[in-house]
Amino acid sequence: MSQGSNFVDYVKICCRSGKGGAGSAHLHRDIRTSTGGPDGGDGGRGGHIILRGNAQFWTLLHLKYRKHIIAKDGEPGSSGTSTGKQGKDEILDVPLGTIAKDAETGEVIFEITEDGETRVLTPGGRGGLGNWHFKTPTLQTPRFAQPGEPGKEEWMVLELKVLADVGLVGFPNAGKSTLLSVLSAAKPEIADYPFTTLVPNLGIVSYRGGKSFVMADIPGIIEGASKGKGLGYRFLRHIERNSVLLFMVPADTQRSIKEEYEILKSELQDYNPELMQKPHILAVTKSDMLDEELTEEMKKDLPAGIPSIFISSVAQKGLTELKDMLWAAINVEA
Repeated sequence: MSQGSNFVDYVKICCRSGKGGAGSAHLHRDIRTSTGGPDGGDGGRGGHIILRGNAQFWTLLHLKYRKHIIAKDGEPGSSGTSTGKQGKDEILDVPLGTIAKDAETGEVIFEITEDGETRVLTPGGRGGLGNWHFKTPTLQTPRFAQPGEPGKEEWMVLELKVLADVGLVGFPNAGKSTLLSVLSAAKPEIADYPFTTLVPNLGIVSYRGGKSFVMADIPGIIEGASKGKGLGYRFLRHIERNSVLLFMVPADTQRSIKEEYEILKSELQDYNPELMQKPHILAVTKSDMLDEELTEEMKKDLPAGIPSIFISSVAQKGLTELKDMLWAAINVEA
């Protein structure tokens, strides 16, 4: 992760929910009643810590320096069976694609995928019951009530998986950033992340009839990434959420196009076999340096069973056809 980058896709936070208020052990008294029955109300529940999906957020940067998230305690019950006020919830807005994990066990608790979706991350303690709950025929005036439950304190990890329609997969020299900058140049970018191989970069690609789709330039794969080499899992998790994968292999690769595609594919397969179920498209980039004869020759060696296209971002070659292929693939998936 580069210094000063505003793309943060991992934070570890300490969550402390509110404790529940105590129930009241009050006995009813007024001018006419000196020995009334129990009328102690319940305590209010402690505040939850809640995650809320917010489509305006693209990074966890705003939580990077908030190490401790503390919700308010519930208030005690009072006379007249009045329930105490519940503790104020602490609501954290997070980008779509945020996963909450238990920091101790690594267990995934839930994932936020929709705008406005709310999930309780750390529940507050329940309020204690007031003494009126404990009245029985043999115990008319219970002088006790329940204490409130304590809140929880736990370390949580929030991880972000970028949600995009198309994920670009390729080695660092494949021309992914260039393609993204050319295809989304006329539109505002979703977020102004620097063009670097260390952070995902998102762009809106405009399509026919005012339609558009989101494309993510994902940091370049290094052989062995699935085993944690290089950026490893840090970037591979971003691919999981894309609905179409565009494999990019440069025409001037030292290996054959088929060979390079197979290496990219096996990295993804090792990391998560389910990625193989997504639609794949192969783009041979930098093809402005090929003549027709060489292009035809290379076509014979392309991997079978995957739609492929020769493109050049610089020469604007094949880009309209590529957008057509991507749009079709995205909408088959939908």
